[in-house]
Amino acid sequence: MFPRLTLLRGTILCALFLAALCALAGPKPKEPAPRFNARTMEGEKFTNDSTKGKVVLLEFWTTWCVYCFEEAGFVDKINHEFSDKGLIVLAVNVAESKKTVKKYLEQHPRTSRIVLTDDTNLAAMYEATLYPIYVVIDRNGNIAGTQRGAGGEEALRDLLASGGIGSKEESDSQ
Repeated sequence: MFPRLTLLRGTILCALFLAALCALAGPKPKEPAPRFNARTMEGEKFTNDSTKGKVVLLEFWTTWCVYCFEEAGFVDKINHEFSDKGLIVLAVNVAESKKTVKKYLEQHPRTSRIVLTDDTNLAAMYEATLYPIYVVIDRNGNIAGTQRGAGGEEALRDLLASGGIGSKEESDSQ
């Protein structure tokens, strides 16, 4: 009986240790963004070098995610609002086929640039396992902030402000 209890304790401790490691894993704010390559469905290419001097919003999403669907409208609105101020939005669909994404986009068009998992290394680097996930990379190529899960338009605007675009005051005056 005692060996089972010891095994159970060991399993629980191992699980807690792994959970702590996962919480600490992935790039942290104010660290340089990991080296990436991304190609949109239209063939446009992006890398750390090509986005230098711009603020990049990475949105990790899936077609089956209700929250992603609910937030897509204001992500596209923010993309339109700040694209002339140096914002690049890359909406990275995670682990779905091109056929699935194209069919979804026919029903629910997006104005943000769409990137498929097969055309980038971003989803693995940012451990995109729940959706949506937002990452902001500042003009210097550093991670300005991340948000895991839906938070609404105001939370996304605050996240972008941490990257130096669309400050709270600027958003309120528009």
